Amino acid sequence: MLQSRRLVLEPLRIDHAEEMALVLGDPALHEFTGGAPATEDELRVRYARMSAGWSADGSECWLNWVVRHRVDPEAVGFVQATVTRPADDLRAEVAWVIGSAHQHHGFAQEAAVLMVTWLQRQGVTSFVADIHPGHQASAAVARRIGLTPSADTINGEVRWVGCIPSG
Repeated sequence: MLQSRRLVLEPLRIDHAEEMALVLGDPALHEFTGGAPATEDELRVRYARMSAGWSADGSECWLNWVVRHRVDPEAVGFVQATVTRPADDLRAEVAWVIGSAHQHHGFAQEAAVLMVTWLQRQGVTSFVADIHPGHQASAAVARRIGLTPSADTINGEVRWVGCIPSG
């Protein structure tokens, strides 16, 4: 469990599906990513796979946390990192989603900073995030964690990159 001034990042479990289906249930959350909100059952299946922690071939480590208020333990969203070892460094592809009812309070930035700081302490130095070019709030979070937009686009999203020295 990771903690900041206002938030707790709790490792994802299958039993978070019921609560997270409510937090993530607003179709507006999919404006930039497409698709529709997952049902509780769909989240249970997804969380079972993600909770394994590793891809089947062992090349990716999956780290997922539910973001909660520190005082009131209500879930507000999630953050995640997929860690790989290309070449001689550890790289994390990071993402964050805060439920519509909890946006505009700085939770995404606070949770992303907490996650990236922890990942740096684990030796991760290279970070990427793929962000829709119109999603200004996510772009602001990416800037806050030290990422800058690259010329690369992946499935219509801008790849943000950064090498952040550990220590």
